This record gives sequence, structure tokens and C-alpha cells, in this order.
Amino acid sequence: MAYQIKKAAVLGSGVMGSGIAAHLANIGIPTLLLDIVPKEVSKEEDGKGLSLEHPVVRNRFAHNALQKLLKQKPAPLTYSKNLQLITAGNLEDDLEKLKDVDWIIEVVVENLEVKKSLYEKIDAVRKTGTIVSSNTSGISVNAMVEGRSEDFARHFLGTHFFNPPRYLKLLEVIPAKSTDAEVIEFMKQFGEEVLGKGVVLAKDTPNFIANRIGTYGLLVSLREMQVRGYSVGEVDSVTGPLIGRPKSATFRTLDVVGLDTFAHVAKNVHDLTSGEEQRVFDIPDFLHKMLENKWLGAKTGQGFFLKKDKEILELNIDTLEYEPVKKLNTASMEMAKQQKGLAAKVKTLTYAKDRTGELLWSILSPTLLYSAELHGEIADDIVAIDQAMKWGFGWQQGPFEIWDAIGVNESVEKMKAEGLEIPYFTQSLLDKGFNTFYKEENGDLYFFDGNDYKIVPVNEKVIDLKRYKKKYGVIKSNAGASLIDLGDGIALLEFHSKSNSIGIDIVQMINFAIDEVEKNYKGLVIGNQGKNFSVGANLGMILMEAQDDNTFELDFVVRSFQNAMMKIKYSSKPVVAAPFAMALGGGAEACLPAAHIQATTETYMGLVEVGVGLIPGGGGNKELYMKHLKGLPNGVQVDYQNVANKVFETIAMAKVSTSGEEARENNFLNFADGISVNPDHQLYDAKQAALSLSEAGYKAPIREKVPVTGSPGYATLLLGAEGMFLSGYISDHDLKIAKKLAYVIAGGEVPYGTLVDEQYLLNLEREAFLSLVAEPKSQARMQYMLVKGKPLRN
Repeated sequence: MAYQIKKAAVLGSGVMGSGIAAHLANIGIPTLLLDIVPKEVSKEEDGKGLSLEHPVVRNRFAHNALQKLLKQKPAPLTYSKNLQLITAGNLEDDLEKLKDVDWIIEVVVENLEVKKSLYEKIDAVRKTGTIVSSNTSGISVNAMVEGRSEDFARHFLGTHFFNPPRYLKLLEVIPAKSTDAEVIEFMKQFGEEVLGKGVVLAKDTPNFIANRIGTYGLLVSLREMQVRGYSVGEVDSVTGPLIGRPKSATFRTLDVVGLDTFAHVAKNVHDLTSGEEQRVFDIPDFLHKMLENKWLGAKTGQGFFLKKDKEILELNIDTLEYEPVKKLNTASMEMAKQQKGLAAKVKTLTYAKDRTGELLWSILSPTLLYSAELHGEIADDIVAIDQAMKWGFGWQQGPFEIWDAIGVNESVEKMKAEGLEIPYFTQSLLDKGFNTFYKEENGDLYFFDGNDYKIVPVNEKVIDLKRYKKKYGVIKSNAGASLIDLGDGIALLEFHSKSNSIGIDIVQMINFAIDEVEKNYKGLVIGNQGKNFSVGANLGMILMEAQDDNTFELDFVVRSFQNAMMKIKYSSKPVVAAPFAMALGGGAEACLPAAHIQATTETYMGLVEVGVGLIPGGGGNKELYMKHLKGLPNGVQVDYQNVANKVFETIAMAKVSTSGEEARENNFLNFADGISVNPDHQLYDAKQAALSLSEAGYKAPIREKVPVTGSPGYATLLLGAEGMFLSGYISDHDLKIAKKLAYVIAGGEVPYGTLVDEQYLLNLEREAFLSLVAEPKSQARMQYMLVKGKPLRN
């Protein structure tokens, strides 16, 4: 049977249920959100004269959940209009509607009997072949499906999303014994290709993979902190970015998750295990006291941390009093910062003979041993375990990757010396003469399966540039960028400067790449796999030249960047830009002239130069204005002033899209540009877009003159800016920047509707940029941004 999910239903409208419904709406799937019927009317409903029988009352829980979606931070919806795809209802009046959906996701309270009772009702109304899944975080899927019809049982499984569903990548798929192999395969593919998730197959064991190991690691951290006398802040200073974990480290993570939720997850494993494992999952006394005090973390305003008068305080777990935050600062931490690569950093810290090393070893060694003990029980292979921890908990390395980083032989020797028992799986690796869980050969990655090494299966849509370059080499490279052959006649230009900031080295590689592609390739993709696509031009270099009054050099750099952008635009072969995460300033300017933009759901795009006292200098003003014009229907009389106003507002307010969809709304993307839901597939999708354009007989755009608003438009834009200045919204220097920007967007002092060429607009832009660079207040803004990482309002 070929499965398709055109419509879905989510049962349960709590934070998780409504978040899943929002994620489905974000990818365009109409979704029914149902919850229980309230037992009594609220004061507000009573005031309106509504009874328990009124639909507004009966649908209250689901309806209120939808309203909360618009206010939540971070936003569950990629675009507020997506809310229209979710219909609120209740589990009594709307149960019959489940016969019209293709996937029913249950997200009700974590109680087996409640779930089974609901499944009985679903079984009576669902159509044959409808997939039903539970978002349970730990209840047995086999226990849940007992007593159901054969068709229900064949189409039932666990689909455990991580919170918040829009942002966290992991989706654990947990089949029951009765689940059809075809359903499992479909949900894996659907999860990855349509939902954009990292999918792992988990076994039906307590808390599945990520929560089982993650909760164990967190509880070990609590225990070791207490036993060894570390403070909350000291633990967090070691267990965050320093070892490739999120900034929230250990205790900020617990505060965000909620201590009640954490305790519930721990109890679930505690009640289903025995011996030493069960003892670890028995939460400490101080945590019980915190739960009694309702110190549950972020949701109640205090947990392990408390914000008081702008100061963050940490909890002393012995006195239960709040104190100033302490941090560890040891020689090994300084030494680790000098190491290249995460693996070397972690190894340096783990074996350090100081308080950092002692803490890290005491947390890592039991977690690694536990992960190895669970191999085969919670998942079939180490790849699933490592991916689950990376995608669900934000670890940069999974447990077995960490073990490789610190050295399996070396660590096992230390563990044995401490009297620790080595799991059979790890010992068998060493007995076979191997010393790593993973190995790389010819750009392919292999993992140890208990007997030998097997190749890590890779979806053809996932292109790993590091391994790709090892396997196929590089056409040309410099300090800022590399040109790579992606195969099938498509080349890829990868930025790899610090923060992917655009300097003269990247500009040189853009010029080389276009020349090379025009001669020998079908098309070019501009993309990379850094933290962000690009946060803009090399601000440090610009400031240094400005402070040295080196106007000639700056003029050359800006002119070169503008020329490179025009080269992208008028290349005879299609250029596809693939921006993801932050594509700001020069990063956005490198995308706007491309023949096609392949963004991701989480592409945050904007021209933000005003924040550092400048305006875009690489053609961004012109390109955004032209993109607005091209987005207008043919044959309609265009109000150029309206277009100029919108572009001015977007740039003057440094608007940054909060998603790929919003980037389209702000005209950084047009209707034909693409959005990849799964960021791992973006380069593949960009490559396919370049091939499609080539096969369709791509021709470079014809150079056309641009209609501008001229003097009248400039006056109109100035009026708005001066109004904001007089109202106290912007400073004197902000007004100066706004005037320069208005002049550029209006096209200077020419009559309204004058057709000007692009080079004329580029010259205006460059002159304005260079004049602002020379301003002391702009230089102060640049300096502040480089040092503090945030804008200065002067």
C-alpha cells in the first residue's frame, strides 16, 4: 500500500500537541487539533452567557492552545498565517472527523489506561490504513496497542518528537511488534523528507534512546556535583560549549525542561529497571525539596537559577539558598581553548589532573559505560544512539564519538584501574584489535557493529562537505573559500572563513568560480555547512581600514564586492544560493543576485548594516528593490514610491526574517525560490535546482534599466525618517544614516520614474557606504559590535 499524508489530526492540545500541530501546519498539512471538553464554564464564558453546550466552550482547550501559538517564544509557527491550517475541536463532537485524516497523533496525558481508552474510540471511527501514533516519551507501545483491531495494530507505532518540535531535530520512531514493515519504512522516510527530522529507530524500552541516556547523564551530573562538592555554576561552566554541548549545559537545561518533567522521566526508568541502574534514576533529596517548593525552573521563575534585580543567582543545593554564580576557571580549561577541534579539547579536559578533569571524568565515564551496556537493547547500532543524543540533546558528539575522541584504549585502562566493569560490546571491540568505534576510509564512514565495521548508511540527499572533499578533492581553495565538484556538472562554492565573513579572499573565489563554471560546468551552488551561512562582510577589516583613513583600499574592496555580485547575477550558467541559519548583511547580498535561492525553514535573512552605522554596500539596496519590483504582477500600474517605502523600512529597521517563509514575505525570496524543510538536504536540493535551470536552457538575465522614485521619493522617505527623529525614536546619527539610505533607494535627485542603470545605483550605494564608514560614530558602532556582539545606539 502506498501511504500519503495529506491531512492529520493531533489529539491533545498541550504545549507538545499544539507544537506538533504547528510543525505540521508549517509544512502545509491541514491539521485537526482536538482536546477534551471542559467540565465547567470559565468566568469569561459565563460573563458572555455561554453554557457548557456552546461550541466555544466545548472547543476551549484547543482554541486557547492555538492563540498561545502566536505568543510563544521561540515561535512554534514559521509564519503566523500557517495557523489557518489548524482547526480546533474536541474529542466528543469531532471524533467522527478522524475518518477523513491519514495520520492521527495522540499526545494526551502519560497514562496507559487513558491512552488505551482513547485508542478504543479511535479504532471505531478511523478508516482502514490510517496511521496512528503516540508521542509518548516512555510508555510501552506494545502495551498501548493491546486489544486493538488487527488493522489498527498494523498501523500503530510511537513517534516521539522532542520539544519544541519546530526546532529540535530528533524524531524517535518506535515500532510495536505488530507494526507493518511498510508503515515503519514510510514513517522513517516521511519523517526525514517531509517533516525535516533526523529519524532514529528505537526499541520499545523505557524512555527509548535519547531520554534514557540523557536523563542518566544528567542524574550522574547531579550525583557527582553533590559528592564532590561542586556548585551549580561550576558544573555548567564545564558541561556546555566547552565540551560541545548547548549553552544551557546541565542546570539551565533542567530549568528549561522543567524539574517536574525531568523527575517524571526519571521515575519512568526507575520503576521499570532494577539494581544499580535503578539507584541512579532515584532522584536526590534536594531535588525532591525543590519539587515540594514548586521551584520547577523557567515555568515558575526559579529552579537551579533565580534572576533577582538583573543578577542571576545559583542554588546552593546544601542550604537551598541562592548565591552569586560561581564558575570553574582552571589551567586545563585554558589549555583546551588552545586545542584545534572538539575531540582534542574534550580529551585535554577529560584527563586533566585538576577540578575540571575530575568533574568531567566522573560524569563522562559512567555515561559512556551505560551507553555501551544499552547497545542492542535500546537501538540496533551505535549510529542510532549517537544521532539521538546529537539531535535530541544538542550534543556535538554522541557517546561513542566522545569515546573515540578521548581514546578507547586509554579510557578503558583508567576505568579498569578504578574497578569499573567494561561492557561486553566495548571489550569485544578491543579484543578484535580495534581501537575506535568509528573509522573513516576514502571519505566513507564505518561503525563497529559488535563483530566488524559496517558502512554508515547515508541518504543520497545528505551531502557532508568535509567527507565529500576528502573523497573527491577540491578544484581550488584559498583561506576564505573552496570550489568543489559536486558531480553531475554542478560545482559548489563553500565559504570557510572565520564566521564565514566575506572578505577579499571570498570575493576572489567568487570571481574564479563563475569563470570556471562558465567554461566547464552546468551551474554553481553557493553554500556551506558552517554554523551560519554568513553573518556579513569582514567588519574588523573594514574598521581597521577606516581608522587608518585608507579610503582607496576600502573603495577597491567595496567595488570588488559589487562587481562579484554582478558577476553572480549575469553569469551565463545558473547560480543557486543556499542560505541557512543567519544570512545577514553581505551574506544576504551574496544571495539576492542569484538565479535561484534554496533557503531552509530556519533561514534568518536580513540587511542589517544600519546596526553598525552603515548601509548595505554590495548591491543589497538595489537588489532588494529590484526583487520587490519583479514580484509585482505584469500589466499592473506600479507605485514605485510604495516599493521604495517597503525596501527603505526593511533596511532601515534592519529587519531579519524569523524563518524561510518570512524571508519570502520580506521579498528576500520570490515565489519561485525554494525552502528545504530538512537542512541536511539543502545542498542536494540546491544542486537539483541548478540542474533543472540548466536543463531548461538557462539564459543570463537581460540587463534592464531600473525605474526609481528620484527627488519626490527621496523627500517622502526623508519625511518619515525626520518624523521618527522628532518623536525621539531615532538618534541624530540614525537620521544621518537614514538620509543616506533614502538617497540611494530613491536613486538620487532625478525625476520620478526615471530609468537608471544598475551601475549608477551601485555608485550611489558605494559613495554612501564610504562616507558613513568615515564617520566616527559609525566606527564606534562597528567597534562596539566587534567587542560586545550587539549594536550600539549612539
